[in-house]
Amino acid sequence: MQLAKQDLISNRFPRAHESGSKEQTREQMTILKKKIDANQYDLKDQVVAINRVTKVVKGGKNMSFAALVVVGDAASGVVGYGSGKAKEVPQAIRKGIESAKKNLFKVHLTDTTIPHQVLGRFGSGQVLLKPAPEGTGVIAGGAVRAVMTSAGVQNVLTKSLGSANPHNVIKATFDALTQLRDRNDVAALRGKNVEDL
Repeated sequence: MQLAKQDLISNRFPRAHESGSKEQTREQMTILKKKIDANQYDLKDQVVAINRVTKVVKGGKNMSFAALVVVGDAASGVVGYGSGKAKEVPQAIRKGIESAKKNLFKVHLTDTTIPHQVLGRFGSGQVLLKPAPEGTGVIAGGAVRAVMTSAGVQNVLTKSLGSANPHNVIKATFDALTQLRDRNDVAALRGKNVEDL
């Protein structure tokens, strides 16, 4: 009976050394990620959310605006996000765009959709992305739609499963997009031809 319980526990929870190795691989992946030059692409920006922020200080309240912005080149499949804060909305958006341009990465696409189903997580936000046939369009809510259209995905099914906070949703969507793998890369890892997959 005790053995059966131990088996259940070992199956349910990852071991400490396994989770450590996962974190190490993630760190290695972030190190290997190439920096993309924003000047090479025709980037279009899209404002996802503008939030009025109040800071209470000794003399009263300081009002400022926080903007969440997504930039991307649909033709190249390059996308990034950033946030900016300033006393005025236009300055906050400009800062957000500058931040997003430093945060660009290339999305692996197959024709007009994504290569496979994927679930992205960030905090309590979860976003499910599913490939869709030609003519489906972008089935997505506000924050996810902004990322998909900026990345150049024309046919995709999406579902936000957790937090509705646009910051968490966008970060979960980007987590999902970073998990997408190209057929050529998978074939090379397995030592096979692309046709054999």
